[in-house]
Amino acid sequence: MTTPDSPVLRVAGRPVGRYVTRPELPARLSPRPYLHPVTTLAGTAVTELGPADHIHHLGVGVAVPDVEGYNFWGGRTYVRDQGPTELDNHGAQRHHSFQLRDPDGFVEELRWVASGAELLRERRTVAATELTASAWALDFTFSLTNVTRDPLSIGSPATNGRPGAAYGGFFWRARKEQQAPDVFTADHEGEAAVHGTRADWVALSGTTWTLVFAGATERTRRDPWFVRADEYPGVGSSLAPDTRLPIPPGETVVRRIVTVVADGRLPRLDVAALVRKAVSQ
Repeated sequence: MTTPDSPVLRVAGRPVGRYVTRPELPARLSPRPYLHPVTTLAGTAVTELGPADHIHHLGVGVAVPDVEGYNFWGGRTYVRDQGPTELDNHGAQRHHSFQLRDPDGFVEELRWVASGAELLRERRTVAATELTASAWALDFTFSLTNVTRDPLSIGSPATNGRPGAAYGGFFWRARKEQQAPDVFTADHEGEAAVHGTRADWVALSGTTWTLVFAGATERTRRDPWFVRADEYPGVGSSLAPDTRLPIPPGETVVRRIVTVVADGRLPRLDVAALVRKAVSQ
């Protein structure tokens, strides 16, 4: 059931995702709005919420481990020459208002707040579109504006000294199954080959479902993919892979990710065709 705080996304009349705007979570999980559960058109869940391996993973959303030293990812903070460290530095993303709400999507304004101050203002646009009888697309755009008087920068564990851990930005925690999902792009296969690469799309294929993530703007496609399959299934687009991403006062960072959500295990040719259709809509 749709409620004011938890609208339900629908495709062709069928519910495919619930968006929770005001989650009741402890501060150390960096409370933030998220989509969960997200399902295929046949009803198979393809997200997880607060799994035991990473309780701060919250379905689908935007999470950043370092905004000027504040943790908007949840859990421990990676400290250079020290490693993962429990710090009292967690921020929160607060739902402010919906500018638009329809059964197939919404436009939302959020405030990124830490230590009682607003650091970033976000405009988030989410839309669900039917692609075929067994696949739909989630179009997710976020715009982060520095509303302070000072320069801000976004970092990651990688920029703070942990190689290979460039997570931070759009992130999808997928469903964990007994076997790890297959991971592939148009040219590469396997977590080791795909993680950290720049590719037009990345596919994650489980037992009865396939997720395909595509950067839908030229700027978004320049960000490398953060991919996990063996330890847990998750895919994100990295805002700060090698160096910190600066956001001067009043400036805005925009990214757009389109995710194909399909029933079945799709081969490369089908994946490529669906991505083309999803991004062109």
